[in-house]
Amino acid sequence: MSRVALVTGSAKGLGRAILLALAAKGLDVAVHYRHSQTEAEATRLEAERLGVRAIKLRADVTQLEAAQGLIEAVVAELGGLQVLVNNVGDYLKKPIDLLSPREWHQMLDSNLNAPFYLTQAVIPHMKRAGWGRVINLGFAGAQNLIARPGITPYVIAKTGMILYSKALAKRLAGEGITVNVVAPGIAETSVSQPVEDVPLGRLAQVEEVAAAAVFFLEQAYLTGQVLEVAGGWNL
Repeated sequence: MSRVALVTGSAKGLGRAILLALAAKGLDVAVHYRHSQTEAEATRLEAERLGVRAIKLRADVTQLEAAQGLIEAVVAELGGLQVLVNNVGDYLKKPIDLLSPREWHQMLDSNLNAPFYLTQAVIPHMKRAGWGRVINLGFAGAQNLIARPGITPYVIAKTGMILYSKALAKRLAGEGITVNVVAPGIAETSVSQPVEDVPLGRLAQVEEVAAAAVFFLEQAYLTGQVLEVAGGWNL
């Protein structure tokens, strides 16, 4: 039986590119979406054309029960779940002193709490399989503890993601499960695109970020690592 991957937020953009890259490697895939049903179906069909099983599932993963239900639905429909890519994460650029409590919680819920809910739910399935890959999407430069007053809650969540990933990697190292972080910089799908700040002088292509996810998929001796795909940005 082939391995199964779930990529959250994979109807379009970076998530779509990662999901299709995994499908090209022969993994059965679950396309997750919240609002983009039409795009999710198109992505599902494209993955299916690569010769793998592909399903699509809707869920608001910022809600605990919905996140847990998504994991169980993938397992029920595809027979297991060995690869989880936590790609979902809202972005907001706004001065920290002007943020509302709702906006604060929205950033933490989508970028940190949702991956936590999903990962905690999938760990028992990976343990039973004796093999697993958790690949979390971060933010290039989130390891550098510097002031970012325009995107503070976003960076707090992404820095928290790194700390969570490292702790989980150490905890699960004896279970055949690796946990790593792919940290994009300014990509072609980014909301903000100050390409002049990128030393390599261009935006990251989604396929380049997806290649980093595939890299972690294929490595058995790398865990707790952060791979920045950023062209030298935020060094």
